[in-house]
Amino acid sequence: MEEHKQLKKQTLISTLSLLFQSGYSAMLGFAANLVLTILLSPQIFGIYFTVLSIIAILNYFSDIGLAASLIQKKEIEDREVMTVFTVQQILIITIVIIGFFASNLIVAFYKLPIEGKFLYQALLASFFFLSLKTIPSIFLERKIQFQKIVIVQVVENTIFYLSVIILALAGWGLNSFTVAVILRALIGVILIYRISFWKPKIGIDMDSLKKLLSFGVPFQMSSFLALVKDDLLTLYLGKVLGFQALGYIGWAKKWAESPIRIIMDSLSRVLFPLFSRFQNEKDRLSRLIEKIIYYQSALIIPATLGLALIMGKMVQLIPRYSKWESALPLFYLFCLSSLFSSYSTPFINLLNGIGKVKISFYFMIGWTAFTWILTPILTKSYGIYGFPITLVILSSSFLLVQQQAKKYVPFSFIRNIFPFFVSGLVMALAVFLLNQFTLSLPFLLIPISSGIIIYIVTLKLLFRINLLDEAKAIFPK
Repeated sequence: MEEHKQLKKQTLISTLSLLFQSGYSAMLGFAANLVLTILLSPQIFGIYFTVLSIIAILNYFSDIGLAASLIQKKEIEDREVMTVFTVQQILIITIVIIGFFASNLIVAFYKLPIEGKFLYQALLASFFFLSLKTIPSIFLERKIQFQKIVIVQVVENTIFYLSVIILALAGWGLNSFTVAVILRALIGVILIYRISFWKPKIGIDMDSLKKLLSFGVPFQMSSFLALVKDDLLTLYLGKVLGFQALGYIGWAKKWAESPIRIIMDSLSRVLFPLFSRFQNEKDRLSRLIEKIIYYQSALIIPATLGLALIMGKMVQLIPRYSKWESALPLFYLFCLSSLFSSYSTPFINLLNGIGKVKISFYFMIGWTAFTWILTPILTKSYGIYGFPITLVILSSSFLLVQQQAKKYVPFSFIRNIFPFFVSGLVMALAVFLLNQFTLSLPFLLIPISSGIIIYIVTLKLLFRINLLDEAKAIFPK
């Protein structure tokens, strides 16, 4: 009992820490995006997103799922940790060397400027430094001590965004990202080893490697398919539509997904080790997944609806921001797809946590195949709108994911989202009406604050849900 109380406390602290980190990074990113999207062109953003996708592709080959295997295991041995570190470094050093030799090929294929080449090589270098953080981070994740990881991430993001803003203001353009990427990587490695020190050991135990790969390979194959589905597709769109169109897509997708990046990314990092810890306790898993759906809905539904309603006004009222008006229809489509897809995340984590990683893999196969089938077809017919329409179609498959998860862990889905969906619609109507009278940026706070109040009051009056009491109930006594 005492162990469960301690675990609940660690889970709460970890989740709140990750939410703080996400919120802090979002606010810092918001400020950076305002400055950068005013100072820099959509084309520079398109180049940045393209180079990031190239590095994400290389990142897939750096792990083969071994880190996830260590997190999922109930107990780990020193030889397993040593094996994971050694195999990962062999893979990463090989990738970095190949990546540097391929620099000119990448530059020629995408017709990148010299600044784009420097950014690509800087990301390769940071890729190596960041890999050194894996083992110290795994130790903290297994203990559900994400608050310590958050300290590192907060410092990293602060260094990155402040560097980008300052250098962009100084006229460095794309090179702003290059310098910021290197600074973030170096400081992050130094700090994580100060918090969770581990003395690297070199060696490979073949028995340990075989056991780790039995879980790691299907897990990493899902990651590979996510890479093919997302990052390779970004490269395809950059080539087919051009950097400016890709800049619009990147802007719209980044803003639309900000609520789930802040909320669901934080939850997901805690859920996988948490589900793994309780993988043999079905009743506890049922209560846990219902709470997750409940609180996720309470936050994400109003956040997504509210953001969708105020973004048009933001584009109109923020100086020099009207250049993104063409991306607003894309933004609305991405909002819908991100809301739907957020309900796949907890169930995929549940399946992975209880060891049903092959089911997650099969879903990822389907999503990847249909993404690459539908996107080229719809892009040919609808141009820049083809990709977001594809995501809306595929994200609706969250209903299939939750039905599959229900075969292993019983839970109620509709009951836990209905109050927040209805209250969110009432809030949305009020914000829409108030928006009509918003004529300057400071007055945008009126529909935002009014929407929050109306949402809370509607939950209280119609469904007898008091969000303040709900928040208090989360904390352990």
